[in-house]
Amino acid sequence: MTLVHNSDSTAALNLPPLDIIFGKTAAMQSVRNKLERVAETDVPVLIQGESGTGKEICVRLLHAFSLRANGSLVKVSCPAIPHSLLETEIFGYEKGAFTGAMSTKLGRVEQSHNGTLFLDEVGSLDLAVQSKLLQVLQDGTFVRVGGHEPRTIATRLVSASNSDLRNQVEEGTFRLDFLFRINAVTINLPPLRQRIADLPILIDYFIDHYAKTFHCAPELLSKSAVRLMQNYHWPGNIRQLENLIRSYVLIGSEEALVAELMPDQPHGGIVTDIDLSESVSLKTITKKATHDLERQIILKVLQENSWNRQKTAKWLQISYRSLLYKLSEAGMPEVPPRPLRIPHLAKKTDERTLKPALSSRTRIY
Repeated sequence: MTLVHNSDSTAALNLPPLDIIFGKTAAMQSVRNKLERVAETDVPVLIQGESGTGKEICVRLLHAFSLRANGSLVKVSCPAIPHSLLETEIFGYEKGAFTGAMSTKLGRVEQSHNGTLFLDEVGSLDLAVQSKLLQVLQDGTFVRVGGHEPRTIATRLVSASNSDLRNQVEEGTFRLDFLFRINAVTINLPPLRQRIADLPILIDYFIDHYAKTFHCAPELLSKSAVRLMQNYHWPGNIRQLENLIRSYVLIGSEEALVAELMPDQPHGGIVTDIDLSESVSLKTITKKATHDLERQIILKVLQENSWNRQKTAKWLQISYRSLLYKLSEAGMPEVPPRPLRIPHLAKKTDERTLKPALSSRTRIY
């Protein structure tokens, strides 16, 4: 099966078009190919990725393009449910099973019969619940809390995790046999910093989307702001990007957007991220720390001099050309970002006139 390109299909799911979701990077095209291969099967799928990378969107696509699309997609947000209630939420209970159980309640497993059961942040499940879910995966049977009669269901299990479950297996907080059952196919979503080539189309999409939502016509981002975004680490991934663009479209301040992307000034001296999972080069770390400190100093002096580059170069005792080179190399704005504009989104723009205006703008990325 091939995921359709028709934008109407994802619009009905309240999702962006597929070409926006998957972009053009090789890593995301690999994700798309895997989704296409497994969508129409019933094999359990484990989707791994950092927070904000779009795991739930992939789950919704898997369900929508599966043979169980007419059934329910039932989500269990594992960390959000107290451990004492988790078993009854997932498996349901019989009337009289405990004090207050005045009637029978269907659990999430039963609600997902002939549909898809989605375990979000599956690593939060305690071992007892993992054991009972293992039985569901083995033969499709389970017993409600307080009940004795085995019940049979047919459901497709999709799980998501923002951490490596193998580490939890080694720590003894996750069952190895359960891990083997839930990851017949594993899909790893790359963080946004590994798919920067997709950043321009994501920026475009979110600007147009929120322009329609807030009935305004935002200005295009400057080249220097976009370059800064391309050099940013994006710890919150696409969710962080969406929130940033939504704020920009609503408030209209490129200056605020740039401030969000600037590194905080360390209070206790030079601070740099060090990956200790493998041997490190002192020379490389020192170079990065020096580069980060230089970037912070230049930005601070620029701000103090009201973004006057001639004054900044003179104060730093470097040539004007050297300053421009360092700004370009660090991906920092070369001109002052636009300050907050006086709101001109009070005037509601008709959507019919807004769409052509947005689509006809020349992008500068």
